[in-house]
Amino acid sequence: MKIADIDQLGISELLPSPGGIALALMTACRKENVSIGEITKLIQTDPALSGRLIKKANMASQSTRKITSVPEAIARVGLNAVKQLAMGFSLIDQYQKGTCNRFDYQEFWSHSLLMAIASQELVKSTRLCSPDELFACGLMARIGCLALATAYPERYSKLLEKQSPDSTLAELEKQYLQTNHHELAAAILNNYGFPKIFVESVYYHETPQESCFSEGSRPYQIVHLLYMAKLIADFGVCSASEQSQYTSELILLGGKMSLDTESLGFLIDQIIKDWQTWGELLKVPAAGLPSFHKIINNPIAHSETTEDKSALRILIAEDDPSSLVLVEELLSNVLGHTVFSAANGKTALSLSLEVQPHIVVTDWLMPEMDGLKLTQSLRATDWGQNLYIIMMTGLDDEEEIIEAFDAGVDDYVTKPINIREFRARMRAAWHYRKLQESWERDHEQLKRFAAELAVTNRKLEHIALTDMLTELPNRRAGTEALTKAWSDSSRSNQKMYVTLIDIDHFKRINDTYGHAIGDQVLKKVAATFGAIGRKNDVFFRIGGEEFMAIHLNDDTNAKSAVLFAERLRQHVAALQINIDAFSIQISISMGIAIKEQHMKNEDQLLSAADKALYAAKKTGRNKTCLFIHNKIVDCNHCISQCA
Repeated sequence: MKIADIDQLGISELLPSPGGIALALMTACRKENVSIGEITKLIQTDPALSGRLIKKANMASQSTRKITSVPEAIARVGLNAVKQLAMGFSLIDQYQKGTCNRFDYQEFWSHSLLMAIASQELVKSTRLCSPDELFACGLMARIGCLALATAYPERYSKLLEKQSPDSTLAELEKQYLQTNHHELAAAILNNYGFPKIFVESVYYHETPQESCFSEGSRPYQIVHLLYMAKLIADFGVCSASEQSQYTSELILLGGKMSLDTESLGFLIDQIIKDWQTWGELLKVPAAGLPSFHKIINNPIAHSETTEDKSALRILIAEDDPSSLVLVEELLSNVLGHTVFSAANGKTALSLSLEVQPHIVVTDWLMPEMDGLKLTQSLRATDWGQNLYIIMMTGLDDEEEIIEAFDAGVDDYVTKPINIREFRARMRAAWHYRKLQESWERDHEQLKRFAAELAVTNRKLEHIALTDMLTELPNRRAGTEALTKAWSDSSRSNQKMYVTLIDIDHFKRINDTYGHAIGDQVLKKVAATFGAIGRKNDVFFRIGGEEFMAIHLNDDTNAKSAVLFAERLRQHVAALQINIDAFSIQISISMGIAIKEQHMKNEDQLLSAADKALYAAKKTGRNKTCLFIHNKIVDCNHCISQCA
C-alpha cells in the first residue's frame, strides 16, 4: 500500500492533532539526541498524563511490584509507546465533543478504548510486539473517522445519515469525500511516527482479507489480531439484541488463536472489566456487560406443554370409528399434531410409506392386517426402525402384552381409552421423538465433522509442507525431499545436485516499499522458478528470501548445472516487476553443490551449496558459484572450469 501524505490531502490544518504536553513530546521525540530525562520532565509537568502512564505501566506489567514514578513507567512501557499513548490520551481529552452532529464522539472513544484494551490483551500471548504499542494502535485505529468528522463536520454528518447495509462507511466516504477513514488513519499515524508495520496493519484491520501479507507473517498476524480486537469492541458497544451477530465469529476467531469458548469468555470478561476501569479514568463511557458465557448460553425457555410448537406426524390405524374420533380429536385439536388415519393395517402400511410418520398408534385387532403384523412390517424397513409405536388393545393378558413388545411395540394403552393415561403415553412418545431428533442432529454433525476433519487434515498436511505465500514447498518439505532424493540417488546411482538461491538486497525492498510489496516480489520470483524449472527440478522456499532447488537427472554434470543456474539468474535479472506505481528490478545469487563420492550424507551436500552461496554473495552478488572437488568456482568468470 502507498501511504498518503498529510500535506497532499490538503486538510492538514483541519485534522485533529494532540495539544499541550503531547505535542511538545512529539516534537521532542523527533530530535535524534533527545534524552529520557527531557522526556520525563515534560511528562511530569502534566499530572493527568503522568498518572495515566503510571496506571498503564502497572496494568501491562506482570510484576507484583507497583510502579510509582514517571521514569519507571517510561522504562517499562518504552519511549515509543509513551509517545503514542500521550498522543492518544491528549486526543481523547480534546475531542470529547465536536461540531459534527451525527458523529457520536462519546461512542467513538468508547469503542476505541475497548479496541485498545482488546488489542493489548490479545497480543500478550504472542511475541509480535509490545502490548503497549498495540494498545496505542487500537486506540488510534479509527482516528480517520474522527478526522473526517473534524475536517468536514456538515458533509460527514449527511454522509452518516446515508449509511445502509448496502454500502460500507469507507465506500461512502470515498464516494463523497474522495478519501476514507482507512487512508486518513494510516496518514495520521505515519505522520505521528508510528512504525510502518503498524500503519499498514491499521490500514487493513477492518478488511484483513484485502491485505497482501503472507499467511503467518508478522504483519498478517497483527492485522488479524486488530481485526479481532475491533470485533470485541463492536460486541462491547452494540445493543443486547445485536450481540449474537458477533458471538459466533468471535468464537471462530478465538479457536484460530487456540482459545476454547471458556478461555475466550474469560479473556473478554477481563477486557470489559479493564475497559470500565479505563473509562472511569479517561471519562469515557464503558458500560458493564453480562459475562460472555451468559450471553452465548442464554437459553430460550421451553416446557413440556409446548407440544403444539413441535407438531409431530402421527398415523392412527383404527377400525372402530368412535375410538378413532376420540384419539384423533385429542392428538389433533388438543395437542396440535398432524394426524393421518387408516381403517386397517394394510392401508396404514401403505399410508405410512407415503407420509413417514413419527409415531404410529395402532389397534391390535383389525381386518386384513392386524396391529401386530403392521408393527412387524414397519420394523422390517430401515426408516421404520426409528418409529415410536403405541398399541391400543382391549386385551389385558400378560403373555399378549409381551408378544406385542417382542414384535416391536414401544408402549400400549388399554381400551376403552383413558384420556389422562393416553396423554401421558403421548408425552413419553413426544420425549422419545425429541431425543431421537437430538441424536439425529448429533449424528449428522458427527458425520459432517468427520468429513470436515478429513478435509482439514488434508489441508493441514498441505499447509505443513507448503509456503502459503509462494505456494512452493516449504523448508520442512525441502528437508524431507532432500533426504529422500539422497536415498534414491544412492540406491539407484542417479546423479543429483542442490542449488541454494538468495534474492539480493531483499531487506532494502521491504524497507523501501513495505512488506506487502516485498511479498509480491517473492511471489513473482517463485513463479519464475516454476516457469523455468525442468521436469526433475523441485524448488522450495526455505525461509525469508532464500530458496532451494533439488535436481535429479542422469545427465547431470557441473557444466549443465551451471548453465541452467545461469539461465535462471539471467531470467530473474531481466524481470521488470511492476507493482502499484513501483517498478522493481532484482537479482539473485546462487550456490551449487553436486553430490560427490566423498560426501557421506545430504547435510554435507547442503553445507557445500551453502558455502558456494556465501561466496557468491560475498564476492558481489548477482552471480553463481559452484562447490566442486572441495573448492569454490566463480561460474560467472569461468564456466569452462565447471566442466
